Amino acid sequence: MDFTILKTRRDDDILLVTISRPQAMNALNTMFFNEMDRLIASVSNDESLRAMIITGEGKAFVAGADIAEMVNKTSSEGEAFALLGQNTFKNLGALPFPVIAAINGFALGGGLELAMACDFRIAASNARFGQPEVNLGLITGYAGSQRLPRLVGLADALYLLTTAEMIGSADALRIGLVQKVVEPEALMDECMRIARLIASKGPQAVRKIKYVTRQGMTGSLDGGSLLEAQHFGSLFGPGSEGEKGMKAFLEKKTPNWKD
Repeated sequence: MDFTILKTRRDDDILLVTISRPQAMNALNTMFFNEMDRLIASVSNDESLRAMIITGEGKAFVAGADIAEMVNKTSSEGEAFALLGQNTFKNLGALPFPVIAAINGFALGGGLELAMACDFRIAASNARFGQPEVNLGLITGYAGSQRLPRLVGLADALYLLTTAEMIGSADALRIGLVQKVVEPEALMDECMRIARLIASKGPQAVRKIKYVTRQGMTGSLDGGSLLEAQHFGSLFGPGSEGEKGMKAFLEKKTPNWKD
C-alpha cells in the first residue's frame, strides 16, 4: 500500500510504522488521518500480525496537529477535524493486537493524543511531552482530555492540560504516562524486544486480553469480570490454544503457537 506520510516495514509478525513529515515535525493533518485509516483497515483482520510499533522520523514523535491547516477553519469545520482524529485514534486503539508508541522526541498536542491512543508508550530519555493547546486558545481535540486522566489521574491531567507545561521522560514515567524510558539509541531495539516478547505468547490470549481489558475500562467491574470469564473459557477445549499451552507447560516444553 502506497502512502505519502506513513512509512511501513514488516519484520516477520511485527509492523513498524514511521510518521514521516520531518519538515513539519510530523504534524498531524487530514492526509495523515486518511492514510492511518487506510492502514488500520488493511491490517485489522490480519491474523498473522502480533504487534505494531509507531514512531516518528526526525526529532519529533509528533509535535502536534497542523496549525497551518487549522487556522482558518470555521467552528463546524473545527469540530469535524476533531471528530476525524478521534475516529482514527479510536480505530487504532481497537486493533486486535498491541500497538506500541516509540516516542523518539517531542510528543505534543495531537502527538501526545496519538501516543495515548496506543496501548502503551516507550520513551527515549530526551523525549518531551505536553498538551499546549491552551497556549493557542484551544483545547484538546482528539480525546486527550478523556484519555489523559484515565492514564495519569485527574489532578496530573488537569495540571498538564491547563498549564501547557512540557515535561520530560522521567516525569512522564513517574506519573504513569509512559511505561519505560531508555536511551535514544536503544529506543527501537527495546520496542522491538517488547514486540517480539508479546509475539512469543499465545496469540489468541494476547488479543483477548487486550479486548477484555479495554472493554472493561468502559463499563462496570461486574460486566468486565463476566466478559473476562467468557473469553477465559473460550480458550479451553480440544485443539484450543489454552490446551496447547497447558500441555506444553506440563511437558516442560515451549509451545509452538504457529503450528
